[in-house]
Amino acid sequence: MTSRWHSFLDHQATTRPTAPALADTTGIHWTYGELGAACDALKQRLVDAGVQAGDRVLILSENSATAVAALFTCSRLGVIAIPVNARLTAGEIDRIADHARPAAVLFTSEVSPDATAHATRMGAEHITGAFGALHIATPYPSAPDDDRELAVILYTTGTTGAPKGVMLSHDNLVFAGKASVVVRDMRSDDVIYGVLPITHVFGLASIVTAVSCAGAFIRFEPRFSAAKLYEALNDGVTLLSAVPQMHALLMQYTREQGHESLAGSKLRVVTSGAAPLDPTWKRKAEAFYGVALQNGYGMTETTAGVCVTTNAFGDPDISTGPVLPGVEIDINEHVPGGGDGTGEILVRGPVVMKGYYRNPEATAAVINSEGWLRTGDLGRIDERKHLHIIGRTKELIIHGGFNVYPPEVEAALNDHPQVIQCAVVGRSVDGDEQVLAFVQATEANWPNVDDLRAFAADRLVGYKRPARIIVATTLPAAPTGKILKHKLVEHFAAELADG
Repeated sequence: MTSRWHSFLDHQATTRPTAPALADTTGIHWTYGELGAACDALKQRLVDAGVQAGDRVLILSENSATAVAALFTCSRLGVIAIPVNARLTAGEIDRIADHARPAAVLFTSEVSPDATAHATRMGAEHITGAFGALHIATPYPSAPDDDRELAVILYTTGTTGAPKGVMLSHDNLVFAGKASVVVRDMRSDDVIYGVLPITHVFGLASIVTAVSCAGAFIRFEPRFSAAKLYEALNDGVTLLSAVPQMHALLMQYTREQGHESLAGSKLRVVTSGAAPLDPTWKRKAEAFYGVALQNGYGMTETTAGVCVTTNAFGDPDISTGPVLPGVEIDINEHVPGGGDGTGEILVRGPVVMKGYYRNPEATAAVINSEGWLRTGDLGRIDERKHLHIIGRTKELIIHGGFNVYPPEVEAALNDHPQVIQCAVVGRSVDGDEQVLAFVQATEANWPNVDDLRAFAADRLVGYKRPARIIVATTLPAAPTGKILKHKLVEHFAAELADG
């Protein structure tokens, strides 16, 4: 029988009811027993609203204890949860709702002004209880799905046209939670900083699910702030999972406070994901944190985890590590940018999604009859069976007939002391592709573009050097902090036109 995702919470609530579970910026500080009671109370409200097993419930939220209660309540009720970041626009949310047709929409209005605005727009009712305070709307009649294995639908961001809902099963989430606990040696006395949005797979699978499995404690923050993260790391946090952009901004903030590293923190595990590492940046990060920086690889369609490192401090390895036990990877060299051991990464095993919701054509395009998922990522496997990420197949730049992999160019510019982070994309010009680099810096430490060009020229062969370098204080980013590369050219159209 399929294990249910909420079984982790039920176990903690039964065996360790007084153990601390969650705290958030609304003042909630729940034990596992209190979290279980919150789910019981919210479950009854959903039943009263006409929600049935097999229905979909959209949870429009930012990170909070109430949002976690909503997620686990859906699992207990046999309902399919659809967590969506409240910071999306009305149009984006309406497209998701029209596609998923949820029997109810929950809004974490206490922690999110955007959720409150959407609740008002949709005529939602304000409700309170042991679960905290929420708004609820019932825009569509109950229409249950028959699939009782399906736990969550995550709609991917950054796409155009019809939204794609990634279907993750209870088994997907249970496997991901257990694997995260093991590879990060997560313990019940750990304190985890929860700023990665739980509406995205990294925060949902690697934080919420793993923490409930280990019985640890999460301190939630709805939006990233380098200042708040700095304060938390000096106040008992033991485990930090973040994307490279968050690490970079934290290090910049710490320097602005007159410090080069964290001193006296209780951090014992620091992980990075969602973007490749480079050796210099990794050394800087480890010197800053004082602990090993672990890397990993995964995506929404693989329930976050595929590979992860467990390296010692100072290990120069910048791979994403070996594959998780029970998961398989392969390399298809017969793609653009492939050859000599490099190709598209294929994944098979218990992390692979069930498919795209109500989109069998898109599902068939990425999962073959043998269960292999085409990731769209380029990589290679080294002699130790560690996976190295080269880039995205769609982001490969072909300049002058040569393959240019954006992560390599980004790594070169990220080494510059005045660069916080960098993103590189291609742009079609006169039958060729230009290499464009977008650099984030602070006004107080603004780099000279000519200096950046010379810096890149010392590190990159001619065809890899950016034709244009745009410097800005911010780059367009998703709520996770991941740079939205597909928006860079449009966002900086005026600056590019001036050149």
